[in-house]
Amino acid sequence: MVRSMKLRTQLLLLQLAIVLITVLGTGVMASWLQEQQLRDSYRDRMIAVAQSVATLPAIINALDDAEPSRTIQPIAEVVRAASDVTYVVVTDDTGTRFSHPNPERIGEMVSTDPSVALAGEVYVGTQTGTLGESWRVKVPIASGDEVIGVVSVGILEADLRSDYLGNATLLFITIGVAAVFGVIGAAWVSTVIRKRIYGLEPDEIVGLLEAREAMLHGVREGLVAIDENGRIALINDAAARLLGLEEHGAVVGTPAVDVLDSELVRMLDHEESASRLLLSGERILLVQRDIARLDERVIGSVFILRDNTELHALMRDLDGAQGLADGLRAQAHGFSNKLHVISGLLELGHIDEAVAFIERVGDGGTLSSTTGGSGITDLELAALLLVKQARAHELGIELLVDATSTLAPLATHPESDRLRDDLLTVLGNLIDNAVEAGRPGTIVTVTVVETPGDIELEVSDTGPGIPPKLRERVFAPGYSSKSPGHGRLTTARGIGLTLVRRIARRRGGDVEIASSPSGGAAITVRLPVRPRHAGIRSTAEEASTP
Repeated sequence: MVRSMKLRTQLLLLQLAIVLITVLGTGVMASWLQEQQLRDSYRDRMIAVAQSVATLPAIINALDDAEPSRTIQPIAEVVRAASDVTYVVVTDDTGTRFSHPNPERIGEMVSTDPSVALAGEVYVGTQTGTLGESWRVKVPIASGDEVIGVVSVGILEADLRSDYLGNATLLFITIGVAAVFGVIGAAWVSTVIRKRIYGLEPDEIVGLLEAREAMLHGVREGLVAIDENGRIALINDAAARLLGLEEHGAVVGTPAVDVLDSELVRMLDHEESASRLLLSGERILLVQRDIARLDERVIGSVFILRDNTELHALMRDLDGAQGLADGLRAQAHGFSNKLHVISGLLELGHIDEAVAFIERVGDGGTLSSTTGGSGITDLELAALLLVKQARAHELGIELLVDATSTLAPLATHPESDRLRDDLLTVLGNLIDNAVEAGRPGTIVTVTVVETPGDIELEVSDTGPGIPPKLRERVFAPGYSSKSPGHGRLTTARGIGLTLVRRIARRRGGDVEIASSPSGGAAITVRLPVRPRHAGIRSTAEEASTP
């Protein structure tokens, strides 16, 4: 298969064609204009000479003499020499010559038609006479109202061409120099362009662009590139989805501060690469920020976004499962001890004491304290509370469900799956915060009340509470009063209350923090059953909300 012409060759030929067409076209036009100016100059000179001769009294009077040429010939030759024309010929109204550069032609009839001048008009044109082809002017000689002769003044076309070529030499040299510099410039531009595109051919560039688009929009990780001026240079489909952007193509070229969450923008201030978990909308993202360099020069930053929302949920479930397992282990250990006590009493014959011991310890363990005494009948929410009770019991914290709580199975609500997910996320985060902030002996109380329009959750505790000056700050992403966990993999800190507020406001509700009757914290969340809007408030919007 024949390989197509290289891009460098195409550019060079194209530019050469443009340069040559432009230079030659300009040269031809300039040459034509110069020739016209030369002809116009000679025409004006010949008309002036012819009219001056035609109005000389000596010429007019001489036409009536017996031998007009004796007077007219000397005058015509003097004028011809002085005006630098080829000839000055004077004839009478019959066309007989009375002057001519060649005296032998005097007395002969003119070789060209004098009728235009004899009609009283001025003739200008090219004709072939006894001296050859010439550019000539014919002017009538009048005596009163009568035309009595003709003055013909001309210059040979050969002399015109000679003058034109003499004047055009510099023009042709200039055109040639311009063409040479144009060719050199075209070659230089082709070299520069090829260097700028790293010597790639068009098909190679197309291949790279297609591969780039396929890679950018095919990967699951989000990718956002920001140039050195702080503007978004590139964003792929995954990043737009993770950041909640609908028309991500429209944000390319806009300042990053107008599009990205404030936490992402703050990462741009780091001089080195950084990696952290942060909350964007209702998604927990693992963000890797790298500095983009080209030839040791910083040209911007690149964010790689990975969705850790599912991982966060799995880790929360794992914490609950671990807590449940620990509670089962503790309950099994305690139950084994009780069996040993009962067995020993029976072996010693103290039957009455064994019965009394059984009545005193009862049949309830941690896992038997379900929500059956309340009005919460949704199985998944009840299961969540059961696991959280086991976890709290392990930590020495008592988790109670208020007896006035009411919640029917959520399958009866529209959008039940989304509503259940929101309830589980909100309630799980509130309980986790209360349990982890408490100390052994703390009592955490959960209240869930369902009304026709919304569901209200309240988690209160007997702990130290939240000072009023911090009640707004605790909703800021990344804020946490807890120290990082050790050992087992932990989830992101400082996102629980932020996520709770975003979910509540997305559904048209809100979150309030107050003091419980015991002096601890009481956090109330109102979740309308039907969300007013599905939009996600940005971190910057939350920060500006009082």
